[in-house]
Amino acid sequence: MPRSSRIDAPGALHHIIVRGIGRRKIFNDDTDRNLFLCRLGMILRESGTLCYAWALIPNHIHLLLQTASVPISTVMRRLLTGYAMNYNGRHRRAGHLFQNRYKSILCQQELYFLELVRYIHLNPLRAKLVPNLRLLDRYAYAGHAVLMGKRSNDWQNTNEVLHRYGRSINHARKKYRRFIENALEMGKRPELTGGGLVRSAGGWEAVKALRKAKILMKGDERILGDSNFVDAVLKQNEEAYERRNRLKCKGVDLDALAQRVSQLLEMPIEQVWSKGKYRHIVAARSLLCFWAVRELGMSATSLAPQFGVSAAAISKSVVRGEKMARENNFLLEDS
Repeated sequence: MPRSSRIDAPGALHHIIVRGIGRRKIFNDDTDRNLFLCRLGMILRESGTLCYAWALIPNHIHLLLQTASVPISTVMRRLLTGYAMNYNGRHRRAGHLFQNRYKSILCQQELYFLELVRYIHLNPLRAKLVPNLRLLDRYAYAGHAVLMGKRSNDWQNTNEVLHRYGRSINHARKKYRRFIENALEMGKRPELTGGGLVRSAGGWEAVKALRKAKILMKGDERILGDSNFVDAVLKQNEEAYERRNRLKCKGVDLDALAQRVSQLLEMPIEQVWSKGKYRHIVAARSLLCFWAVRELGMSATSLAPQFGVSAAAISKSVVRGEKMARENNFLLEDS
C-alpha cells in the first residue's frame, strides 16, 4: 500500500515522532544530544519554525513544531540527514539511523496544544530517565526545564505556553507545573499519537454510537483533531494539491516564476537569476524561492544548485520571500 503524503501548511502545528531503526539508540551520550540540539536550534532559527515542546529519549525524539513558510518536510530532512551523517561519522557506523519515515501528526491547536506539551515533556519520566518531577524540572534534554526557568535556549518558544497560564511568569510556571503533575499517572496517552477516526470521535464507544446513528465522521492518521478540523484540513490540502497541479498543467515552472518576479520587481530577468548579496538580487531570489517551494512544491535541496547556495540559504530566502509577498501583496497570478 502506498504511503500517505504529508499534510502541511504555513502555521500548522505538528507533533513529530522520530524513532531509531530497529528501536536502536540514536543518542549514545550527551555529546550526541548536544550536537542534535545545536543543529535543531540552527534550523529552527533559519526556517522560522517555532518549537513549543521537545524531548530526547535514547531511541526516539518528540517535537512539537509550528511551521512558517518552510515546509515541515524540509525542516526535518535537514535536521535528520545532517544529524545521521554526523552520528555515523562519530561512531564509525554506516547505514540508516532512523526507522522509515518520521511520524508527523498535524494537530488542532485549540484542543490539543497544552495536552501535547504535557505529554511530550513527561516522556523522560515515563522512560525512567529521571526518577521524579523535581529532577525533570532541571533535566537538560527536554523542554520542561526551559519552561520552568531552570535552563535556557533561544529557540524554544516559552511565551505561547506560559501565557496560557497567566500574565505573571512565576504564577504561570506554578500553574503549568501543577498541570504537569496532574498527569503523572496517565501513562502513554495513545490517543495523542495515533488513532485516526477513533481519536477524532473521542474513543471507541463514541465511534460505535455514531455508527448506530448512521452519522459519518472524518478521521485521518495524519491529523489530531475533531471531525470538523479533520474535514477542513483535508479540504485545504486537496485544494493546495489541485492548485499545484493546475499551475503545472498551465506550464508554470521555475522559469515562469522568474518571469513573474522580473515583472513585479521591474528588473531584467538576468538579474533574477544573478548571484550575490545586493539588496535587489536578494529580494528577487527570495520571492522566487518562496513561490517555488510553496506553489510548485520544490525542495530547498533541489533549488540550491540553481543559485549556487546551500539549502539553508534557500530556506532563509523562503522566509524572506513570504514576508515580501505579504507586505507588498505580490500575487503569483493576477486575479
